[in-house]
Amino acid sequence: MATVGRFFRDPGSHYFLFGPRGTGKSTWLRAAYPDALWVDLLDPEEHRRYAARPERLRELVAGNPGRAVCVVDEVQKVPALLDVVHGLIEARSGPRFVLTGSSARKLRRGGVDLLAGRALLRALHPFMAAELGPSFDLDLALTQGLVPLVWDAERPREALAAYVALYLREEVQAEGLVRRIGDFARFLEAISFSHAAALNLAAVSRESEVSRKTVEGYVEILEDLLLAFRLPVFKRRAQRLVTAHPKFYWFDAGVYAALRPTGPLDRPAEVAGAALEGLVAQHLRAWIDYSGADLRLSFWRTKGGSEVDFVLYGGDGFHAIEVKHTATVRPADLRSLKAFGADYPEATLRLLYRGRDTLEIDGIRCLPCGEFLAELRPQPGAKDPLRVHPELSRIEFRADPAAPLDPEDWPDADHGS
Repeated sequence: MATVGRFFRDPGSHYFLFGPRGTGKSTWLRAAYPDALWVDLLDPEEHRRYAARPERLRELVAGNPGRAVCVVDEVQKVPALLDVVHGLIEARSGPRFVLTGSSARKLRRGGVDLLAGRALLRALHPFMAAELGPSFDLDLALTQGLVPLVWDAERPREALAAYVALYLREEVQAEGLVRRIGDFARFLEAISFSHAAALNLAAVSRESEVSRKTVEGYVEILEDLLLAFRLPVFKRRAQRLVTAHPKFYWFDAGVYAALRPTGPLDRPAEVAGAALEGLVAQHLRAWIDYSGADLRLSFWRTKGGSEVDFVLYGGDGFHAIEVKHTATVRPADLRSLKAFGADYPEATLRLLYRGRDTLEIDGIRCLPCGEFLAELRPQPGAKDPLRVHPELSRIEFRADPAAPLDPEDWPDADHGS
């Protein structure tokens, strides 16, 4: 399989690189910094050495003065190393540090705040469709997701099942994050029904047969492991009563597909609709992070039932996006966007659907979802993720996975939509 170039770019400073297991952090870093000092805390022997003597890192740096970069992989496994890194950064005599992590829990407890302002925070996401180029298949992405470890596997479905089990076994159980793994397993199944929906902790508590407080703690564990995220309600200058509950998403559509039980009573369109919305969500998060856009992702839902799936708001723009798993656009599909537009005429309104044609209906741009995802690329200074450029079909694989796609290949951000 051809190596896939990633949109992530070296920020040129000390930085944390967060991302769930299997998103390609180590692969990218080894290609980007082939001569770096490397501390692999997933290696049991190396983990033991640095857990026993974190100051060993200072000795390693002193013994290799010519190295420009030092990578500490999965730094959350030995949070005490942050104190050593902090001292070396303050002394300004060591290399540039890149600290990877697939869990924010221990780091938050162990001192990420200590490095605030000294190390940037960056994230690596699952593949974006535009990174895969011609290999991207929307239907496959909805069922097996875009986690590189799974996408590149010879048997993706088996790899996906193993990937989900890995977090139960190695991250949750081995780290002692929960006392009763059976309760947590029931919770995972129950909360899978909340994907792309308002999160009702009381309902999840009833379904999983654990207390509401326990459920709240479990959700925090998922967020700490970077496996899930919550979207807040957009409330700026609200002219209508809006709901209070955030929406819940797994970080990848494949993880949702693996955890969501299905049977004769489940409507396929309902399951596929949630998967499609989640796939758009993970792309928008990646686009915001990689482009550095001053935009925050949220959603809008009124007490009266009007809902817009995504609102991007900030210094770089104001956009509302609705996602529909349907091959045609019906008047009812546009109702919530029109209501949002009436309250916020400053916003651009877009609908993504499973049809083939780009349409303009009552001032709302309706785009084929697969085409939108395949053409969504972070651009320097980008403000609108919804511009569609014919040039974006020119997507190439890069031989070097660490090399970002050349900005010269990106279309001018001033081109019309």
